[in-house]
Amino acid sequence: MEFEKIHNKGHARLFENQLLETFTKTHPLVIWGMYLPVIVYFLYRSGNTFDFPTLTIALVFSGGILFWSFFEYMAHRFLFHWVTTSPLATKFVYTLHGNHHHYPRDRQRLFMPPLPSLLMSTTLFLLMRAGMGSYVFMFFPGFILGYLLYGSMHYAIHAWNPPFKWMKPLWRNHHLHHYKNEHQGFGVSSTLWDHVFGTMVDLHREQEDQGKVNALMFEKKS
Repeated sequence: MEFEKIHNKGHARLFENQLLETFTKTHPLVIWGMYLPVIVYFLYRSGNTFDFPTLTIALVFSGGILFWSFFEYMAHRFLFHWVTTSPLATKFVYTLHGNHHHYPRDRQRLFMPPLPSLLMSTTLFLLMRAGMGSYVFMFFPGFILGYLLYGSMHYAIHAWNPPFKWMKPLWRNHHLHHYKNEHQGFGVSSTLWDHVFGTMVDLHREQEDQGKVNALMFEKKS
């Protein structure tokens, strides 16, 4: 999907129905509050109920985080930027991600809202449970933590300058994805898979346009 110019004010209207429109928005702390207890409980069950050793829990949990980064990349590249001529699919892609490219300052749509988030995470959990049995109680928490870190990193990239110099390439990769080339720079929480699949923005060649970067940043409250 080819996205239009950036709008610096307001937010996209996704549904005419106000109740449905309200359900498209959320705050990061709401999603953290939903999933953090699940992460803790599942890891507790891994050791207490299934008697997995600590090292196994740590390794499988880390594997879940790594798999999230791959899932994030593939979803962003092939689903969020799906090029389609179908009006229904186009509406779906815009609702899922296109509105963020139009209104990058809308901080209420950086995390998936609670209801669709729960539906999707439950479906993924059941699929993982069918495929890996009790190991899912270590893997799924890592996957979900990866999602929470991704959403929080995305929020930070649009809210603040990078806190450390070594994080600046990650910030620039996402900024350039927005205003320079939406067919590159699909990694948000990590540039690993952009390097692996050859979609990394050439940060040495591309110059930073501070005006366009400012257009992507949340407006500071006075």
